[in-house]
Amino acid sequence: MENINNVTEFILLGLSQNKKIKNFCFLLFLFCYIAIWLGNVLIVISITYSQLIEQPMYFFLNYLALSDLCYTSTVTPKLVTDLLEERNTISYNSCMAQLFAMHFFGGIEVLILTVMAYDRYVAICKPLHYTVMMSRRKCDAMVFACCIGAFLHSFVQCLLTINLPFCGPNEIDHYFCDVYPLLKLACTDTYRVGILVVANSGMMGLVTFVVLVLSYILILYTIRNHPAKSRSKALSTCSSHITVVILFFVPVLFIYIRPATTLPEDKVFALFYTIIAPMFNPLIYTLRNMEMKNALRKVWC
Repeated sequence: MENINNVTEFILLGLSQNKKIKNFCFLLFLFCYIAIWLGNVLIVISITYSQLIEQPMYFFLNYLALSDLCYTSTVTPKLVTDLLEERNTISYNSCMAQLFAMHFFGGIEVLILTVMAYDRYVAICKPLHYTVMMSRRKCDAMVFACCIGAFLHSFVQCLLTINLPFCGPNEIDHYFCDVYPLLKLACTDTYRVGILVVANSGMMGLVTFVVLVLSYILILYTIRNHPAKSRSKALSTCSSHITVVILFFVPVLFIYIRPATTLPEDKVFALFYTIIAPMFNPLIYTLRNMEMKNALRKVWC
């Protein structure tokens, strides 16, 4: 079928059309976005200007905070400004750019979380080999591999969407441009494209989640016979990471692992991985981590 595209812009229906709800959401998400910036910038500066940057776990946490900032900034500023507008539109090119950026930075976050789980696995299960297996050179290579993997994932996702013909309607029942709502608007059969999207996004999320779960099962198995003090320290460090993984992965898997359909609940679940998780990550990693607390005191006090 010839790729006919008569659509130059899309209309974003957003979270609600109720004026009072929109005003409340504006204040709520503006506060969340400010909190995301304050929390993640605080983490980046505190790690960069302290000795923690030499430790692989905090080296990766630094990049996780940066990816959080970039990831949420592809969606949240437009969401907040759109809540003040009567009619919310986004050009076709901006929509595709947002789709690419969101999946690129989201992909980096998914892969960084996986690398952080690997770091904890090596630290707890193979402590004698830790300095060799997690040298700075290898850590740099892992971060670079995360960026390459995220780029390939996002490129495929965007390529599948750009090749779709859009000839009307142009209303997206979401607050940002994502692949499933766009598939719904395409004026062609999208069954095969939907399968490829699930294979790309869904399987990426599922495989990384399984790897994360397996790594923590191995960690729990390894520390079962450790002294109570060292076991408590290991569990405390890992529990923060597990909390972040649950906040991010559960809604992601709910949306992307199923067949290519849209549900009314998708917008609510999307809030968790685009806004809620990036906002809570700094709190989770600082409030339950004594080393981060000490670094914060040294840098800021």
